[in-house]
Amino acid sequence: MLYDVLIIGGGVIGCTIARELSRYAITTALIEKEGEVGFGTSKANSGIIHGGHHGPPETLKGQLEWEGNQQWDTLCDELGFGFKRIGELTVAMDEDQLPTLDQLQDYGKRKGVPGLELWDKARIQAEEPQISTEAIAALYAPTTGVINPYEACFGLAESAARNGVDIKCDRRVTAIEQEGDHWRVITPNETLQGRFILNAAGLYADKMADLAGVATFSIRPRKGEEYLLDKRLNGFVKRVIFPCPTPVSKGILVIPTYDGTLMVGPTAEYVDSKEDLTTTAEGGQQVFNSVTQVVPGISPRDCIAEFAGLRAVTGSEDFIIGPTAKPGFINVAGIQSPGLTAAPAIATLLVEILRDEGLSLTPKDDFIPTIPKPIHFASLSTEEQIELAEKDPSYGRIVCRCEFISEGEIRDAIRRGASTLDGIKFRTRAGMGRCQGGFCTGRCMQLLSEELDLPLTAITKRGGDSWVARPRQEEVSKSC
Repeated sequence: MLYDVLIIGGGVIGCTIARELSRYAITTALIEKEGEVGFGTSKANSGIIHGGHHGPPETLKGQLEWEGNQQWDTLCDELGFGFKRIGELTVAMDEDQLPTLDQLQDYGKRKGVPGLELWDKARIQAEEPQISTEAIAALYAPTTGVINPYEACFGLAESAARNGVDIKCDRRVTAIEQEGDHWRVITPNETLQGRFILNAAGLYADKMADLAGVATFSIRPRKGEEYLLDKRLNGFVKRVIFPCPTPVSKGILVIPTYDGTLMVGPTAEYVDSKEDLTTTAEGGQQVFNSVTQVVPGISPRDCIAEFAGLRAVTGSEDFIIGPTAKPGFINVAGIQSPGLTAAPAIATLLVEILRDEGLSLTPKDDFIPTIPKPIHFASLSTEEQIELAEKDPSYGRIVCRCEFISEGEIRDAIRRGASTLDGIKFRTRAGMGRCQGGFCTGRCMQLLSEELDLPLTAITKRGGDSWVARPRQEEVSKSC
């Protein structure tokens, strides 16, 4: 089959583009190397929809930040993922940082971001009493939101698939070849052909460009370590708390996540390996030393989990989006922060680029904008929970007690595409609580085995060779 468009990369950028292209009467396939979409950088970021005022207006990412910010409410309404606008404060701890607040406010005004306010010391303490009394001023932005980025990826991909996009996971690209007026993308599983390739491969976008013969940039990974805190701190701060930014980072933040858990981080350290997802004692010390200067009541003793993500950074520090010297090969690269925020605007921009490159894009009459909303049992009233459990007893059986996740939610997640333990975890939160899956992992594996008709030894944490259980020794011996 000759597709009109092949998208390489199933992170939030690739999934948003796929969903946007599914509005049109074209054939599209999304190619992802991991077992499920959203398993790369998109699952390991801060989950913030930035307010629109952080990036300089003259940069591409600065322009797309505010355009993308405004589109997330509609996407949330249509796809049902976790998203809410809670606002942010960028805090100045001394007089030298005040010009930074003025500059950020100027960026926002030039882009038309509404509601920006400079707060004095008294207003800060009245609104966020846990912030240090040493803080002298802050810039408030009501447009900032928090999101479950992995839920957004799953919803976008599900919507794209319902509207005709082929989602091809476990497809690591090994070669890209141009043949006349179309391209061949070669994976160990199959070879796909398309008229256009959109290179949204994140950390590996430079490798994909090299395979296509248009190696004009390189990606250097920048690692960010994040630390999740115990639920007892829910509500400790109400808004995302930023320090004043540096040239390479927005700083180490205090983030009330969509589900209420506080998260602190990230660090911003260049690393050599694109697979280095380790956390370090030094990184943890850096994070907690930094955040306690702004919010002194936070303690490393409250940490229940930690993780790291890698940002795809180019030498320009800006997005690289546009056609290349090879007709039909289009880069969507260097999408670091605020890439999540900008994703819907990036997708709209790609539609225009494809149209300019000669692809006919006729809107479909039968585009379906919504998907069925997943049930979150813990958020229902007691009466609603009882009624649902009476209709479907699987919702009355709690699998994850830390997060109060029912068997019914897990089975629904599997039927909607979860094929790994992480796929269940990111869709339902089963395994995200204080015990970090210590009690529910076995039952989640059983449910995957039942629903997918697979032996327990075939169940993986995140696809590939990340097995959790292996065959007994005697079974291995018999098969040899």
